[in-house]
Amino acid sequence: MNYSQAQIVATLGPASKDKETIKQMIAHHMDVVRLNFSWGTHAEHAYYISMVRELAQELKRKVPILQDLSGPRLKTENGHKINPDATEVITEKDIFDLKFGLEQNVDYVAMSYVGEKKDVLEIKKHIKKLGGQMPVIAKIERRVAVEKIDEIIDAADGIMVARGDLGYEVPIEQIPFIQNMIIRKCKTAAKPVITATQMMLSMKENPAPTRAEVTDVAFAIISGSDAVMLSDETANGKYPVAAVTIMEKIVLEAEKYLKINYLNPLK
Repeated sequence: MNYSQAQIVATLGPASKDKETIKQMIAHHMDVVRLNFSWGTHAEHAYYISMVRELAQELKRKVPILQDLSGPRLKTENGHKINPDATEVITEKDIFDLKFGLEQNVDYVAMSYVGEKKDVLEIKKHIKKLGGQMPVIAKIERRVAVEKIDEIIDAADGIMVARGDLGYEVPIEQIPFIQNMIIRKCKTAAKPVITATQMMLSMKENPAPTRAEVTDVAFAIISGSDAVMLSDETANGKYPVAAVTIMEKIVLEAEKYLKINYLNPLK
């Protein structure tokens, strides 16, 4: 069976906590597991980590764990946003969660609401102080992060284009062009980049994505994304296995066209 070169990052949650569901997600090419520490308890996350590692071994796959720290997140009626009263990007909860992540030997740490290079260096100091050395993925979801993208790319081990929160910070019509700019800069710097948020959101309720969502995933790959991510689709949606399966098909098709330089905007 052919597998995509680009990685599929999938978030585990209440909809995908069943052992058989996780097994099928790995089998249908969930490459990286994301655990969202804005939700859930340490006991719940420990269960996911244990289950993923057991099943990955059974299926003879390596499936890294990405710990996504919540940062100074404020819950709102429509979801969440950065707490405007926060004075620091790294919260006490983040340090508490980070210590747990190190104890569980997570493979990557994603930092929310990065604003500048200093934020990335600060979380790296905390990781080192706690005895860890996991790579740090900087999430770009603030206007200031877009403005300081070069220094953030330089400091981070990888970048996530977190389009959900970013859409509250910049005019939504600018998102595609910011995404493309960040991907290009990451390619130049040889840093991996994940395109994330609402890639196939309709699959939270429906067994198939929209045509627009298929196009979104495909062009994220054609533009140079090293990974694409599923959030609510797999954490809270009705069809977590189908979401991973269909995303893999889209990525494989995009990579097939890249091989023959068809519709390749990087050329």
